[in-house]
Amino acid sequence: MYDFEFVKPASIADAVKALKEDGAQALSGGQTLIATMKQRLAAPGTLVSLTGIAEMKGVSAAGGQLTVGGATPHAVVAAEAKAAYPGLAALAGGIGDPMVRNRGTIGGSIANNDPAACYPSAVLASGATVVTDRRKIAADDYFQGLFTTALEEGEIVTQVIFPIPEKAAYVKFNQPASRFALTGVFVAKFASGVRVAVTGAGADGVFRWTEAEEALSKDFSPAAVDGLSVDPSGLMGDLHGTPEYRANLIKVLTKRAVAAA
Repeated sequence: MYDFEFVKPASIADAVKALKEDGAQALSGGQTLIATMKQRLAAPGTLVSLTGIAEMKGVSAAGGQLTVGGATPHAVVAAEAKAAYPGLAALAGGIGDPMVRNRGTIGGSIANNDPAACYPSAVLASGATVVTDRRKIAADDYFQGLFTTALEEGEIVTQVIFPIPEKAAYVKFNQPASRFALTGVFVAKFASGVRVAVTGAGADGVFRWTEAEEALSKDFSPAAVDGLSVDPSGLMGDLHGTPEYRANLIKVLTKRAVAAA
């Protein structure tokens, strides 16, 4: 790992100021960034820690929405979102291991946008709003490809606002070594319809399975998915699973998520 400076601001304004310096990089949970730096694949001159900013932490529910601060660890979401949004809480409680859940943050996860991360599926399926220090971004506009989002240079995810669905569940098939999702499906049922988001399978990252959404909006039951199939041409293939294998997993996990919801 290369030498670097470390700054821990106490406010969003101070963090924004620090990130304007050349070579500055935001540090939230650090579960990806620190490992990348150890491999000497990244060498920021200054790390700007967001973990000391109180206004970016916590979970609150009001008016049919759940608001999660960007610097809130997964373990806190798992504990504090359980009453208002149990599907999201269960997802957070299944990320990685205890160390990752107590260090990793929701803001860090969706800013990194790993194609096999769990949180992007919850954000997309919920139709959440990503709030930054500059603006509000709808989930459908936020995720833009592998490790790519709508965030601009130095922009900070300060909170994520989730509309609370009538029913929701997340089911994933773990890659056993990393505990990332080989494939994961988040299903959320709202009065206006159903949203289904898939992680761990798309060649371009998290995506919505619109055919399943249409079928489940008419009949919210596992049987509604029986006649559907997923085109494997846009899916990932690697030593853990072919595109065809992941296509089958998407269908199986969607049915399981609907049953669990």
